[in-house]
Amino acid sequence: MVSIYNFQQYRHVEPPGWKLNWAWRGKEVIWAMQGAEATEQGNCSQFKGPTLPHCCEKKPFIVDLLPGTNYNSQTQNCCKAGVLSSIKQDPSKYAATFQMAVGGSGTYSRFVMPEDLKLGVPGYSCGGAVKVKPSRYTTDGGRRWTQALATWNVTCMYSQILASPTPRCCVSLSAFYNQTIVSCPRCSCGCQGQPGTECVKYGETPPLLKQNHDPATPVVRMEPGCAPSQPAKFDTDYYADDSGMFWGLPFYNDILLQEGKNGNLQTEILLRKDPGIFTFREGWAFPRKIQFNGDECVMPPPDEYPSLPNKGHIASATTPFIILFSLFLSIFML
Repeated sequence: MVSIYNFQQYRHVEPPGWKLNWAWRGKEVIWAMQGAEATEQGNCSQFKGPTLPHCCEKKPFIVDLLPGTNYNSQTQNCCKAGVLSSIKQDPSKYAATFQMAVGGSGTYSRFVMPEDLKLGVPGYSCGGAVKVKPSRYTTDGGRRWTQALATWNVTCMYSQILASPTPRCCVSLSAFYNQTIVSCPRCSCGCQGQPGTECVKYGETPPLLKQNHDPATPVVRMEPGCAPSQPAKFDTDYYADDSGMFWGLPFYNDILLQEGKNGNLQTEILLRKDPGIFTFREGWAFPRKIQFNGDECVMPPPDEYPSLPNKGHIASATTPFIILFSLFLSIFML
């Protein structure tokens, strides 16, 4: 049994989902699978009989089953098309599990952990398998416990640099006390000629996002600023470290279908500051760091932020106030 857990706090595994890959050390084959499937069966000509192995590839690629798969083919936490939520947003959807019947020909006698595991998600690199204490499973309502013969852990780490040669998002800022909208720095998400980007000139229409296919080349618009958009509703969560997490509502605004006018989401965030612990004189009114799906976004330089009115800091020292700022996220990620 193979279990995949997304322990990232703010980063999901988005469509087209994970695509697990490894290399067998011997002549192992996968006779049967449940909860997932191999993309290729491979050459199974050495096996005779009415039933051939599910996969005879030396380096199999395993993908999750689609939602709505026949119940007899499912396992717990399967069938989400490889999509995993972050553990912070939805702990019920951060794991995937599938089962395999592994065997071989003739001399095969015991399971040997494969090597060179890859998650198949951009930006992730995996270490070697480490043998740990065998997993235990409860049966009969918790009265009996069974134990696996052996268990291995493989840890995969994420690197924003490995995921993309250029940043994937930038942020524009505005404030209620100033009409200026500070746009993204020019070329913040990549410029023409840089590897891994495809630039779209002003006025051109970029291609639609492909949700269920291989990811396309990232698109970068060659002029700063963001297209107008409709107000969006967001769920939010706050932590003790003064950070906030926002995500779109399912089936409403949680997926950007098209870059451009219909692909940018805008929201106005009202933040009430306690004058007893915060004033403009004591702190910065804008976020210091903004991330989108776990990737750090490019922000305007501090000297370009909307300036405070001349007497604004005096009133704020004694009067409660509300800061209103808009975050425009320009996401150039296909």
